[in-house]
Amino acid sequence: MEHLGPAPDATAAFVTDLTTALVETGLPRTAARVMACLFASETGSRTAIEMAQDLQVSAATISHAVRLLERQDLIRRGRDERGRRHRYFLDDKAGLRTVAASVAANQRFAATALRGAALFGAETATGSRLALAGRFFERLGDDLMRSAEKHWRDMVGDRGDEYTLTSHAE
Repeated sequence: MEHLGPAPDATAAFVTDLTTALVETGLPRTAARVMACLFASETGSRTAIEMAQDLQVSAATISHAVRLLERQDLIRRGRDERGRRHRYFLDDKAGLRTVAASVAANQRFAATALRGAALFGAETATGSRLALAGRFFERLGDDLMRSAEKHWRDMVGDRGDEYTLTSHAE
C-alpha cells in the first residue's frame, strides 16, 4: 500500500476490514480486495501490477477482478502518465455506483421473479411467492435509487446532476 497516511500495517488492516464489508455486500472476495485497495489509495488509482504486488496475487487474478468491476461501472480504466500501463481508477461516484450496481442486480431478480409468477400462475403458491418477491424488489430498487441520488445531490450540491444513475438501474 502507499505510505501516505497511516502506517502500512494499519492500512493493510483497514483494507482487510473494508474487503470484508464489501464481500458482505455481495462482491466476490478478489473484486472486493481490489475495490478496498483503490479506496485506500491516496490517488484512488493503481496499476494491475501495483495491485497484484499489494494484494499478493497474480496479474491474471487482478485482471479477472477488474473486468468484473468495470462491467459493473465500479471502476474505470485509463493510462498511466507514460501511457504504457493501464491504471484502474475509483472516482467520487464509486459509492453511488455501488448502490446502482446492487439495485440493477435486484431489479434483474425482480423481473425474473415476476416472469416466474406469470409462468406458474398467480393462483399457485409458487406464483404468489414469486410475485410478492418480484414486486418487493422492484419497489425497493426504485426507492433505493431515488434515495441514493437525492442524498448524493445533497452531498455534492450543484454537481449532483452529473452523478445521476437512474438510467443504469432501469
